[in-house]
Amino acid sequence: MKASELRDKKPEELQEMLVELLREQFNLRMQKGSGQLGKPSQFKTVRRKIAQIKTVMSEMSKNGELKS
Repeated sequence: MKASELRDKKPEELQEMLVELLREQFNLRMQKGSGQLGKPSQFKTVRRKIAQIKTVMSEMSKNGELKS
């Protein structure tokens, strides 16, 4: 998902996406620990998606669009 698409979403939707991605990241760590991880490249993609969402949320916060 591109940053422009994320900027069109509501803050609540971004927060939900962030929580979902953090859960996915946790699950990937557990799979890695137990030796069941199929695609190690998923770490990179999930981490980047989390960073994108946090960046957009930060921009919204600075512009006053996001309620803390």
